[in-house]
Amino acid sequence: MKENSNLIRVYSGTELTVNLLKDELAIFGISSMIQNDFNSGVSAGFSGGGPSSVDLFILELDLGKAESIISEFIATNS
Repeated sequence: MKENSNLIRVYSGTELTVNLLKDELAIFGISSMIQNDFNSGVSAGFSGGGPSSVDLFILELDLGKAESIISEFIATNS
C-alpha cells in the first residue's frame, strides 16, 4: 500500500469471506488490507469487535476499479 493514501472500508464480514474477497481483488491488481479487531484484541489480552466483524480496506484511488468486483462478490456470496 502506498503511503499518504486514503484507505476506505469496502467490505465487512467473516474472516473467511473477507479473505476470499481480498484474493479476488488481488487477481485484478488491487491491494487491500484486513483489519480484525477481535483477533488483535484477543492477542493483546482484551476483547475488541467480534469474530465476524472483519473489515477489508482498499486505497480510495482503487475504488472505481474495485466496485464491480465487490458488487459481484457480494451478489454471489449472499
